[in-house]
Amino acid sequence: MIDSGTETADAVVVGAGHNGLVAANLLADAGWDVLVLEATGVPGGAVRSAEVTAPGYLSDLYSSFYPLGYASPVLRRLGLDAHGLTWTHAPDVLAHVLPDGRAAVLNRDPAHSAASMEAFAPGDGQRWIDTYDDWRTVSRPLLDALFTPFPPVRNGLELLGRLRAAGALRLARRLVLPSRQLGRELFRGEGAPALMASCALHTDLSPDDAGSGIYGWLLAMLGQEVGWPVPVGGAQKITDALMDRLLARGGRISYSAPVDRVLVARGRAMGVRTAGGTLWRARRAVLADVPAPVLYLDLVGAAALPPRLVEDLAHFRWDGSTVKVDWALDGPMPWTNPQLRGAGTLHLATDLDGLTRYAADLACGQVPEEPFLLVGQMTTADARRSPAGTESLWSYTHLPFRRDWRVEDVTRHVDRMEAVLQRYAPGFKALVRGRFVAGPADLEERNPGLVGGAVGGGTAAAYQQLFLRPVPGLGRPDTPVDRLYLANASAHPGGGVHGAPGANAARAALHRDRALTGGLYARVIGAAHRAVYR
Repeated sequence: MIDSGTETADAVVVGAGHNGLVAANLLADAGWDVLVLEATGVPGGAVRSAEVTAPGYLSDLYSSFYPLGYASPVLRRLGLDAHGLTWTHAPDVLAHVLPDGRAAVLNRDPAHSAASMEAFAPGDGQRWIDTYDDWRTVSRPLLDALFTPFPPVRNGLELLGRLRAAGALRLARRLVLPSRQLGRELFRGEGAPALMASCALHTDLSPDDAGSGIYGWLLAMLGQEVGWPVPVGGAQKITDALMDRLLARGGRISYSAPVDRVLVARGRAMGVRTAGGTLWRARRAVLADVPAPVLYLDLVGAAALPPRLVEDLAHFRWDGSTVKVDWALDGPMPWTNPQLRGAGTLHLATDLDGLTRYAADLACGQVPEEPFLLVGQMTTADARRSPAGTESLWSYTHLPFRRDWRVEDVTRHVDRMEAVLQRYAPGFKALVRGRFVAGPADLEERNPGLVGGAVGGGTAAAYQQLFLRPVPGLGRPDTPVDRLYLANASAHPGGGVHGAPGANAARAALHRDRALTGGLYARVIGAAHRAVYR
């Protein structure tokens, strides 16, 4: 029972990650009184920056380059540029480094990218241009469909109209191809296929997994179309802009307020309780930017949920654990291959078969002896990140998902990471002025939403996407508890800093609340959940 003296709001948003802040902003735009409860002492979740390596060196603590955020219609409609968010680009978007030191380089100029791919096989330059032309035909409706609630009827019809039946069938086939097969069909040399497959490994998918091709194609083609930009002054600027916008619209936020229970009465979310027993009443909705297993099993509790949903959650799969290292360097990276010096992001250093072996080690629960590294040259992308003539560098790689990684295991893996960097940039270690290591436990401690250091909100595998995310159901942010919505990357459309899960949850809450349709909406959604979960 929530007494009349309890603090109230139209909507209580659990978690001030970027999805929670997007949801809060959209509800505030609709005139709702919005309260955000954040478990830690700062907002932003995995979109934050700080000086952690050495004075004057700014590091993005979690996420960094933002092709999805830059292209996202959700973030674009929020007008965050009016709240101080500006973007900048490295000279080159991405370089994929092969074991022999050669590199396939993606540049925002398609002719430059094509020339790099042509060096690997005659004709691959034109094939790259043709692949990009295919992308441009579908990019806007495809992105709009990706970032709206499932099923994307209106945008799906627009796609069909552009492609006609035959083209739509070929696109549908491309959506399920493994990246190895997609690269084999599109190109002849090894440069372009390795670059696209390594883009797919930003998720937890192998080059041979169904559906991995679309991730590689999407990220590579977005890089060609809009680049992989970074916010001027750090990832924190995205969070700062979202916060500034929310507060300007009357939104409120309470820090160090970890929610330990969603309060449910008669099948409806009534509010939440924070650690220590404080109750917060929600007049209209509760939106949770926390992973689905945490929301359902920890905050709601199995007793208030359909048995089938609880059973399905036992099969929820996390993406891999992550180790991230930031370095402050006294000078630019001394790459042996000069093509790497202008790239904001690098994929280091393996061919397609090596990517498969790396992914197979992870799938078998083994630590890869030859880690595949994602590397960010942050000063190359944004000169404000460190003193002139230096470099703020980071790298991350994946481990099998576990929540019990020992410090010594992480330390040994960091040694492997630095050995790879030293191999392709001799003299790297001598330039290190400071270092900051974040293993899986560190990531989760500083951001409780990164369970076990998993940064994607759950696997990107096809069996946990669309209407199968987070479990088989409606593919929507609505939950079996009326007026409770999942606004986290573990909901469709998944990980990445694009704001779609938060926006989808806000739209669902607004639709449910409309005076004339709310009752019907609740009955329809409730009936659908009963059909799926009972």
